[in-house]
Order: sequence, then structure tokens, then C-alpha cells
Amino acid sequence: MMNILFFALLLVLTACDGSVPPPEPEIDPRQPNPAFETQIQAVDKARAVEGQLLDAAETQRQQVDQATQ
Repeated sequence: MMNILFFALLLVLTACDGSVPPPEPEIDPRQPNPAFETQIQAVDKARAVEGQLLDAAETQRQQVDQATQ
């Protein structure tokens, strides 16, 4: 009976690991999340196209104004 208690106690004590897991690496909030990199690139492209469209619309407005004067 004593042997069973000894082995049970030994098993319980060896199952408890006192080591601390390594800390998670800190994420720099200034860096973009790589999971969203494709979405960020798509938004940047859309902004560039928007600028081109606004420039073309302004040019067309100027041409219409010149034609009506």
C-alpha cells in the first residue's frame, strides 16, 4: 500500500512542471499587419486610380467650360 501511495505522489510531483512558458513576442503597432497587406495594397491602388479619375474629370470640365464660352 505504501508503494502505491509513493508512486502516486511521485507521479503527481513529476507532472507539475515549474517552468514558465516564454513570453509572446510583442507586436509593434506601427507596423502593418501582414495578414492585411493585400488589402492595404488594393486600397493604395484604388486611391491612385481615384486621383487619376479626378484629374480627368477636372480636365473634361475645363474643356466643357472653354467650349461654352
